[in-house]
Amino acid sequence: MQKTNIEWSEVTSNVTSGCDSVSDGCKYCYARTLSKRLKAMGSKKYKDGFKLRLHPEELKRPYKWKKPKLVFLNSMSDLFHKDVPSSYIQEVFHMMNSTQQHTYQVLTKRPERALELASQLSWSKNIWMGVSIENEKVMNRLAILKKIPAKLRFLSLEPLIGPLPHLNLSKIKWVIVGGESSAHARPIDPLWVKEIHIKCKLKQVPFFFKQWGVTRHNPNPMDPTIKANHPLHAKGGCQLFDKVYREMPEIER
Repeated sequence: MQKTNIEWSEVTSNVTSGCDSVSDGCKYCYARTLSKRLKAMGSKKYKDGFKLRLHPEELKRPYKWKKPKLVFLNSMSDLFHKDVPSSYIQEVFHMMNSTQQHTYQVLTKRPERALELASQLSWSKNIWMGVSIENEKVMNRLAILKKIPAKLRFLSLEPLIGPLPHLNLSKIKWVIVGGESSAHARPIDPLWVKEIHIKCKLKQVPFFFKQWGVTRHNPNPMDPTIKANHPLHAKGGCQLFDKVYREMPEIER
C-alpha cells in the first residue's frame, strides 16, 4: 500500500507492475516514466523497469489494514494485460472479495479480457470496474464495460485528447475527466469537458474533474488551484466554470 496523490483515491496497491502501449492515451504514460525513476532509485519491484511482473506478496496487505480504504488497484499496470495469468487474476479477485471493508477501483484499457474472464470472477459490491477512454477511437471500450457484471462501472476520460460526442452514460455510475500532464502534454479543449459535464448532469452521474494537466491548457490563468499551496491544487489547476468538481459515488461497506 502507498498513499497516493491521485485525487480520486486514497491508496494504491500494485499487485502487478509494468505494461505496454495499446492506444493513443499510452503515448506519454506516467507509469512508464515513474518506473524508470523507481528503477534508478533501486526499487526491487521495478528492477525490470516497465516489464510486466506479478507481485503476489501484495495480496496479503489488505488483510492487515485496520481501517477501510479506497484503493486504486494497479496504478502502475493493467490487471487484465494478456500476460497476467487468469489464475492470478482469480487470486486478486478472491482477495478483494475477502476484504469487503475496502473499496477497490480497477481500471483497464483491456475490457475485452475482463469480459472474457467475467464469469470466472466474483464481482462483489466493493469492486468498481472502469475503463480508460481518451478519444473516439477507443469508444468500443465503453460498450464492453457495460457487459461486465460489476456493481459499479466508471469511466476515466484521461488523458482526454479528443472530443467524445457519442458518449452514452447509461449504466455508468461515475465519470473522471482530466488533461494530460507530461512535458509533452497534448491539449484538452474546454468544450470537450463542458459537453461531458452536461451529459453527467443530465444523467445524474457523479462528475470528477481531476486536472487541466498543464497550466498552458487551463483556459483560466487566474485559477487559484494552479498554485501548489492551494488545498485543492491539481496539475495545471482543476477549476471548471470557476468551480471544483470532485463528485464521488457513494461507498458501500
